[in-house]
Amino acid sequence: MNTTESVQGMDRTMFLMRLKLGILLHFLPLLAGSAESRQRALLRPESKHNGENVVPRLSLRRFVLFARRLLLFLKKLDHNKFMRIGPTTRMDLYVPNYPSAAFYSGCQKFLVFDDLPPCVTVLISLTSACRFSCEHCYQRFDRGHDVPIEHLLRVVRRLQEQGIAFFNLEGGEPFLVYERLRAVCAAIDSRSEVWVNSTGDGMTLERLHELKRLNLSAVMFSLHTAEPAKLNAFMHSDKAWDSLVRGVGLCHEADVPVAFNACVSREGFYNGEFEAIMNRAKEFGAVLVQLIKPKPAGAWLAPGASHFGPEDFQRVTDLVMQYNHDPHYADFPAISAQVLEEDRSRFGCTAGGVDRFYINAKGDVQACEFLNLSFGNILEEEFESIYRRMRAQFMPPGETWLCEACAPKIGEAFRAQKVPTLPLTGEASEQIRNGWDRGKPTGFYSEIQKLT
Repeated sequence: MNTTESVQGMDRTMFLMRLKLGILLHFLPLLAGSAESRQRALLRPESKHNGENVVPRLSLRRFVLFARRLLLFLKKLDHNKFMRIGPTTRMDLYVPNYPSAAFYSGCQKFLVFDDLPPCVTVLISLTSACRFSCEHCYQRFDRGHDVPIEHLLRVVRRLQEQGIAFFNLEGGEPFLVYERLRAVCAAIDSRSEVWVNSTGDGMTLERLHELKRLNLSAVMFSLHTAEPAKLNAFMHSDKAWDSLVRGVGLCHEADVPVAFNACVSREGFYNGEFEAIMNRAKEFGAVLVQLIKPKPAGAWLAPGASHFGPEDFQRVTDLVMQYNHDPHYADFPAISAQVLEEDRSRFGCTAGGVDRFYINAKGDVQACEFLNLSFGNILEEEFESIYRRMRAQFMPPGETWLCEACAPKIGEAFRAQKVPTLPLTGEASEQIRNGWDRGKPTGFYSEIQKLT
């Protein structure tokens, strides 16, 4: 069974030294290795073009710039708690475990100098089927049929080839359409890491064992409150808590790491709810908790979400840093908090394929699951065309959280529709995109672009 523990103090310092050396040795063949070793470093099968290898040597200057880019990225992870999971270590929710092929796939983002850096994370909804009705569900109005599995598999394979290192698969509830879930996992090889978001509904031990053989790395459950009755009320089902507990137990039995996401209101960071959630997550043996700021999207588009002011963001930051770095909390799960990750001092908004994007169950390509705008549908247009259009809108990356800045206009357009469905149609989405302000260029990516 994989054991988990936090990496603290000198152990963390030594890990970072080994990590940097490991990255250097892995990619060193790009500088001076043979054609075959260069292809192995990039995790590519042998291929040639016009009699010559398609992977040219990297110049010394570019190799140094690549190293500087990676060091800059690693420095931005200083707020995180590193978690050792068996023989590997996790540094961030969206950074695959080190060492692994998926980790090195993610590193290749910083090898791109003459084009837009590739996206490394995608969230894919496999189905709208779900027996729960969470109050905050950003898919509440995503009406339509699930994408035919053959079509979705073509897109998934293409995504891995273009550099996706982290696939986050969800629903609805993906275990309710297990054959779809299994097929997608089977289409993704070890160059990418796979996490599944689940309520536990439809999960079995046999299914977990099978998915683990197909590259499943972890399962993430929702833990929006520490109290069973409140969670049942939030998810509108008296079976929600029991489904969660059963699912967590099955994951531990199958030796699949467990994580949680928690959408905590502003008040929850002052009245003890956050601390209670962390205690529950520790009891459940979680390796990581993702803190999701309440977003005005989907079911919360019209009523809005609880407002956070500067003092509230500081409160969240203080709590996260305490749990991630105070030795007294060493045995608690790591915390990945959106308000820290997306802060202008770190990565800013990484939606739109800067680092991540979303494909919903009916095939709409969205910049983010919380931004109810469509850039196109993979059933109506080639995915590559949609993706290029989206990426062009997010270059250079900006600091503004568009999911919040655009919510009033999205809500207005949504209410004006004859059929209440989200995301907005392509035409309505384009009207909002044409008038949005993405804010100042993100500092981190501006620095990355300078290193060319």
